[in-house]
Amino acid sequence: MRIERLALPVALVTIFASCSAPRKLRESEARNAHLDSLYRTASGQLKKCEEDAARAAASYKDKVENLQEQQAQLKTNNSQMLEHLKELSVISGSQAESIKKSLDNIGAKDAYIKDLQSAIARKDSLNMQLVMNLKGAVGNMDDKDINIKVEKGVVYIDISDKLLFKSGSYDINERAKEVLGKVAKVLINQPDIEFMVEGHTDNVPYRPNVLLDNWDLSVKRATSVVRILQNQYNIPAARMTAAGRSEFVPVASNDSAEGRAANRRTRIVILPQLDQFFKLLEKPAN
Repeated sequence: MRIERLALPVALVTIFASCSAPRKLRESEARNAHLDSLYRTASGQLKKCEEDAARAAASYKDKVENLQEQQAQLKTNNSQMLEHLKELSVISGSQAESIKKSLDNIGAKDAYIKDLQSAIARKDSLNMQLVMNLKGAVGNMDDKDINIKVEKGVVYIDISDKLLFKSGSYDINERAKEVLGKVAKVLINQPDIEFMVEGHTDNVPYRPNVLLDNWDLSVKRATSVVRILQNQYNIPAARMTAAGRSEFVPVASNDSAEGRAANRRTRIVILPQLDQFFKLLEKPAN
């Protein structure tokens, strides 16, 4: 009898163990499938970045080689022209030397233009890399609610106010912290970047309360975002500027609900590093 009493619990344990094993296997397979999906997505994004970078590098190399060929041809033509003029005795030796100096100055200006073109190409490449990093960090969020783009060499991040604030409010909601955290993760790793946070509204008049109007509301929303980036995500305050644009820079017509919703947004503008270009502009042309 004692043996039979011991055999029953052992049998039950064996049955439960045999039942749980397939369940654990299914859970493990599901996790593996999810990880494989994430890996494939990340691999696809990495491949696209590498292809874009390779195309940009090839295009830049072709432009540089073309400019070098043009400069070499220009020098050759200059020398031939001077020799020809000397042979014809049209100009004196001193005049030829003066012309040569003028032509050399033209060559120096060509080199100066090449430096500017190189700086612009480098800036465009860095902007493209920043956009790819931001889109990778944000992931599959609805493009209607967050839009990352480059216009005229400037990177813009537009975030719909329905992700950040309640209607007519400047208090950050919990969902906004998730969005801002993803953006901050990229910005904190770019210590040389400075940016401006702009608040935008529609043209519906703000009912006076603590705030006066849409100007006040847009500025308050910008400063709310700046404080979150500074206090919760440790982005240095010196890198940020808060600004309010009220209703005066719309991206859609305010005649429809959809247009007004598009206009109510917070925009993060990556400020161009103009000091690099000022240094080039100050460089003597000769």
